[in-house]
Formats: sequence, C-alpha cells, structure tokens
Amino acid sequence: MRYWDSSAIIPLLVAESSSVRVREIHSADPAIATWWGTPVECVSALARLERDGALTPAGLSRSITRIRHAVASWTEVGPSDDVREQAIRLLRVHQLRAADAIQLAAAIVAAEFKPSTLELVTLDRNQGAAADKEGFRVIG
Repeated sequence: MRYWDSSAIIPLLVAESSSVRVREIHSADPAIATWWGTPVECVSALARLERDGALTPAGLSRSITRIRHAVASWTEVGPSDDVREQAIRLLRVHQLRAADAIQLAAAIVAAEFKPSTLELVTLDRNQGAAADKEGFRVIG
C-alpha cells in the first residue's frame, strides 16, 4: 500500500500528461491510502478543469462517479487530533499550503509516525520535497 495525494489521483481519473506514469504506479500496487478529504480536493480540481474548458460537463460527471466508487476501496485516514497536530507542525517546518500539510500529516499518521515505512505518491513538488525531508520515499 502507498499513500496517494490528490495530485496523483487526478491523473487516474482524467487523461493528463502524467496519466500513463501514474497508472503504472497504481498497477504495481493498487492499494491506496489517503486522507478523508481527498475526494473533495479531487472534485475541486476536476471542477476547475471543467471551468477552464479542459473537461466537459459529462467528463466531470463521469470522474465524480469514479471517485465515489474508488473511495470504497481506499484506506482513509480520518480527521483526528493527530492529523491536526502534525499539520500544524508541518506548516511551521515546510513551505506548504494548509491542504497539503493535512495530506502529509495524514500520511504520517497512516505510516504510524514512521514515514520510512510508507511510500508517498504525489505530483506536487513542494509536497514531495516536504515528504522527502520527513522521511518518505516519494514516488511521482
């Protein structure tokens, strides 16, 4: 199992330049661990693609359906005091946005506070750099 950030899940849902690589990563280990809020982040990104004309309304609808089905197979890290405290710490240590800090905090909790035991899949460079510094093996 690997921890997947929203940035890496989006190319599983819609065709992007990184989709082939991300699908290869997923095929090698299809078990996904992620934060409870990841579906919301994904729909936000997909809706932005629709507003920008890069995704049709029908494509957005299909992608949301895919997310709803995929969530059932994911291992989700829910909101907790541990996630909140890790996110606060991460914001003080790394240049991260709040949602990225929560994602990385959830990955730390998923790894039972031993980041070297879990691979993290992200396409976000800042998050990848922070995850690397925290001890994760970053794939992306």
